[in-house]
Amino acid sequence: MPQPPILPLIDWPEVFTSGKTYDKWIGDAGAPDNAKAMEEQRAAQRLEPHEEALLAALPRTVHVVAIAEDWCGDVVRHVPVLQRLADAAPKLQVRFIERGQHPDVFARFLTNGGEAIPKFVFLSDRFVECGNWGPMPALCRELLSRGKACGDVGAARQKVGALYQADADKREVVRELLALIDIASSSAP
Repeated sequence: MPQPPILPLIDWPEVFTSGKTYDKWIGDAGAPDNAKAMEEQRAAQRLEPHEEALLAALPRTVHVVAIAEDWCGDVVRHVPVLQRLADAAPKLQVRFIERGQHPDVFARFLTNGGEAIPKFVFLSDRFVECGNWGPMPALCRELLSRGKACGDVGAARQKVGALYQADADKREVVRELLALIDIASSSAP
């Protein structure tokens, strides 16, 4: 039986260190209107008291490599949620990279073979990969996959738009990101 190809190891500490902090990334934004929108959404993002408490009490550091570019609508929609979580969590450290900065990393996180962003890669305090998220909530990804399968991506995009409108507070994104943060910060199985 043939062996599957072995992918090269990713030097996660190097990738993380090469990234920009949120303040640097947003300050360097090529789309000032999008940067302004992200800052407004970040400030408006509501977290429940129990979420704030969970984030404030993380037992271990969690590193997140965010593959994001400010021109993308899903980046504008979802990066403020991630950053708001980081604002509430002293042990949640996020660094931003662009797709072309580490093509070997980005190639591992394609969405159904496509170059969709954002992608958030969650790493433990020892830079062990623990999960990834993006470019949108799981239900939205499922709808788009179904749309591709049946040949009606347009209808799927309309349904995704309706889901975004129905979840204006981005509660589903918060829930999914918190689950990955919990895994990456775990001190026991």
